[in-house]
Amino acid sequence: MNIHEVDVLQAQSALFLIANQGWPALNRIAPISAAVFRLPGLARKLLLMKIYRSALLRFADDGQAVYDSDALLAVASDASGRQRVVAAGSWQALADQYIQREGVEVIHLHGKLLAPGFVDMHIHYPQTDVIGAPAPGLLPWLENYTFPHESRFHDREYADGVAEFFMDELLRNGVTTALAFATSHPASVDAIMTAAQKRSMRMIAGKVLQDRNSPDGVRDDTEQGLIDTETLINRWHGVDRLGYAITPRFAPTSTEAQLRGAGELAAKYSDVWIQSHVAENLDEIAWVKELFPAARSYLAVYDDFGLMRERAVYAHSIWLDETDRQLMQSTRSAAAVSPTSNLFLSSGYFDYLKADQAQMLYGLASDVGGGMSFSPFRTMQAAYVVGREGHAKQGQSLSPQNLWWQHTAGAARALGLASVIGNLQPGCEADFVVINPACTPLLARKTAQARNLDELLFAMIILGDDRLIEQTIVSQAK
Repeated sequence: MNIHEVDVLQAQSALFLIANQGWPALNRIAPISAAVFRLPGLARKLLLMKIYRSALLRFADDGQAVYDSDALLAVASDASGRQRVVAAGSWQALADQYIQREGVEVIHLHGKLLAPGFVDMHIHYPQTDVIGAPAPGLLPWLENYTFPHESRFHDREYADGVAEFFMDELLRNGVTTALAFATSHPASVDAIMTAAQKRSMRMIAGKVLQDRNSPDGVRDDTEQGLIDTETLINRWHGVDRLGYAITPRFAPTSTEAQLRGAGELAAKYSDVWIQSHVAENLDEIAWVKELFPAARSYLAVYDDFGLMRERAVYAHSIWLDETDRQLMQSTRSAAAVSPTSNLFLSSGYFDYLKADQAQMLYGLASDVGGGMSFSPFRTMQAAYVVGREGHAKQGQSLSPQNLWWQHTAGAARALGLASVIGNLQPGCEADFVVINPACTPLLARKTAQARNLDELLFAMIILGDDRLIEQTIVSQAK
């Protein structure tokens, strides 16, 4: 091992010490400290630290917002090159520990807010060009717009073009992690994973399984669909920041044989995700009852085939009964709340009060293209409206801090990625956004009048869109 390799190893050890004990720990181990500063320029840049000075929003383990109007956020690469949060908190309390050392880059962002990158729990990347299509309801919308468009994704070149635009649109809106549907074509998965990998994004996606009640062009073969799924798991799951999700479209478009095979794959690959739809509207529920007469409920269909466990995410989850909610809670499955889609398709309202009483896991989702926007601010705004409609006690409302939590740390928890993404506590991957609360004249006027954190966050939720996002910074970005 040459001296440069030794220096790299010692410098990586230095970062571990910094993350756990702070910069002063380096002073106790001179060889390691010296090793950091002997490295060549590029290696040294990768190993050393960026300090951001700005207002800062993050979340405690109990979901409570933690806010500093003048804060320090320290970010550095770990031994694998992945950027993580080293320190976060008051500038006054932390600055002396971190800025008085050679090579530290300090970035001042006066008037800005640093916040965790948003986590979108349910989105259809092939429906990027379907967003805004008119339809009287879910099933006609699928038949007239969605399925014809998705049939084009057998063409890898076409899928690549959509995936590239989709990824850039996520980042432009401050979304740094998403759980996404591809189509029934393996090429569609390869396209989105390649685009995400190129941007160092954390992306979870899967090939859609649908072997019945689907038109030519999107319907797959029962056995081949399962073979393709396993091939894609082995190709992409755990590569860089990528994850795979076993993806039955929804119960009516899969035979029992396909659902059984999906459950067997879920048991074999216990760390992959599962995603589907459940209980979105009443017509869909009636259809499921006809197709699966022995099942206790729509949700129970998935449980019957071994598709409910931690890392299983079911979009919508509107028309659940109390037994269903207890099943969600006991299996640690999660709901992806999709308020703009539910409003657009008149599906119904997610009942936050009953979900909380059952201690269900849930988080927010755009559900593009049934959803009306990529913007997390539009999603949070719609969730506020849906929350008021769904509450048993009239007049209750979701707090701005809770809405923001649902789209960041809460969504990360629901995905089984708490303390990894969706937050800016030490050890988290450094996915974050730089928000400009004064990005429009009205927002500048309104946020300047905010007397507390709730007023600041709510103004941005109600009045904001993609213009609030000045920059999106992704962990491990080159």
